[in-house]
Amino acid sequence: MHTVLLIVHMVIAVALISLVLIQRGKGADMGAAFGSGSSGTLFGARGSASFLTRTTAVLATLFFITSLSLAFMFNQKSEVKSVTDIVAPAAPTAPGDLPQGLPTETVQPAPADVPALPNQ
Repeated sequence: MHTVLLIVHMVIAVALISLVLIQRGKGADMGAAFGSGSSGTLFGARGSASFLTRTTAVLATLFFITSLSLAFMFNQKSEVKSVTDIVAPAAPTAPGDLPQGLPTETVQPAPADVPALPNQ
């Protein structure tokens, strides 16, 4: 479900970017008033602007809905605990408390290259 919603969100984002880039600015309307020929288009003189504006508004609404849905879904999904919240298992106190397969003798540390400090 997350993957499908994420793909739909990305498609809406690309469509929204494309629609915004296709639209003309508000200053371009002045050229249409002096006969730039936009009245002979498929949607009419103002029909194209209204159609693109409505489509942009619908896509923006869908974009916000999918954004909030994804944020809610991913927030509910995560149950990651902090490293400081994880309780470490208690150390065994007696040799019989060791799990099976672990050696019972203690290992002496290897001699260090640095000599020990004298006691003062």
